[in-house]
Amino acid sequence: MFEDESNESPAEVPSDPADRAREKTTEFRMHAELAAVFEGHRKFDARLLAGLDAQLARDVQRGVAKLEKAKSPESPVLPPEAADGAAAILDFGDTHQLSSNDYHIHRRPGEVMIVRWLSGEQVDTYYQRFQAHFDAALGHYREEERQSHGWKQDPATLAYLEALDAIDLKMADAYLREPIRTHKLFVLSTQAADEMDILHLCDYLIGVPAEEVVGAASAPPEEPTERDRAWFFKLFSLRGMKGDVERMCFFTYLQKSDDGDW
Repeated sequence: MFEDESNESPAEVPSDPADRAREKTTEFRMHAELAAVFEGHRKFDARLLAGLDAQLARDVQRGVAKLEKAKSPESPVLPPEAADGAAAILDFGDTHQLSSNDYHIHRRPGEVMIVRWLSGEQVDTYYQRFQAHFDAALGHYREEERQSHGWKQDPATLAYLEALDAIDLKMADAYLREPIRTHKLFVLSTQAADEMDILHLCDYLIGVPAEEVVGAASAPPEEPTERDRAWFFKLFSLRGMKGDVERMCFFTYLQKSDDGDW
């Protein structure tokens, strides 16, 4: 379902045990990121603030799109010439008196934009939660695989289990947190899904009925089909510094899949 645009996964399951383990790592990392980005309402009293001004929402959208075009496909680190634009997006909430931690929502029928800023200790908490989600998913999967397949004792299975045990991924490292803080870098990563289950996003991750996010007119009916639940989804994660304060901005674009992609 998901495509990590900075590190695309192959369409077929690799035969090499180490490659298989790396693919599962990518899958768990992407889902852990979604959980950490969208759990704020359930875990940290972050408000869902509908009514974000359309022009402000479009300004953020154009800003992150411009940053995405500026960066190299080989690296999420933005070039120096994009620094002013990245700093403006990270400072956009303060500039326009939009609260941090909360989810600022602009919606039209079949289209939703969500912006969330984090600052200082909120960033610390985000990385702690990101790591916790990843560790929990990986630990559960390791145990399942060992119980289901460990008894086989064939070399390929044992190599795969060993490769899983060897995974020790730190989200702060994977998302370049120390270089951002030390070298004042600006970093942009994305992930996308052509068909995000809107009920999974709203009910499970955010913890609210879909109509509170996408509006009553666009929410799935009581007995939805797979098409009713399918939305195009793209998440932009922008990280950087303002002075000595670490900042993050998450911009999410959602569009009903039958209405075309952004």
